[in-house]
Amino acid sequence: MSRAVARWILAVALGAIGVTHFVSTRGFRVVVPDWATRFTRLDKDAIVIASGAAEVALAAGLVALPRERRRIGWATAAFFAAVFPGNVYQWRTRRSTPGLDTDARRFGRLFLQPLLVVWALWATDDERGNSRRTRRR
Repeated sequence: MSRAVARWILAVALGAIGVTHFVSTRGFRVVVPDWATRFTRLDKDAIVIASGAAEVALAAGLVALPRERRRIGWATAAFFAAVFPGNVYQWRTRRSTPGLDTDARRFGRLFLQPLLVVWALWATDDERGNSRRTRRR
């Protein structure tokens, strides 16, 4: 798969999931750890909306800002890392969401997150596989 195709798939997936955060806020509340509301001083609905907005913004950036592709890739990877505690929380509390309705699926989801980080970085790297740092030498 080419990096361009991987980027488009990533952008579409981020955009779709981001929009879902707006229309199905309640379904995502179970993934928000209780400590996140104390840390951010936001309620769970606001955190869900904010994370959805971040996903839509990242998706838009992947499509509309090709010159910033690498930075947006790093921001996307950081976002995936930042929401990982929510995945752990969902697994530990055994709370179900659509598609993650068994302990095995919730546990398996934990292993998907690092793959998403790698995907975001790979898909937004230079088409030749060279990072900006390497090209400057």
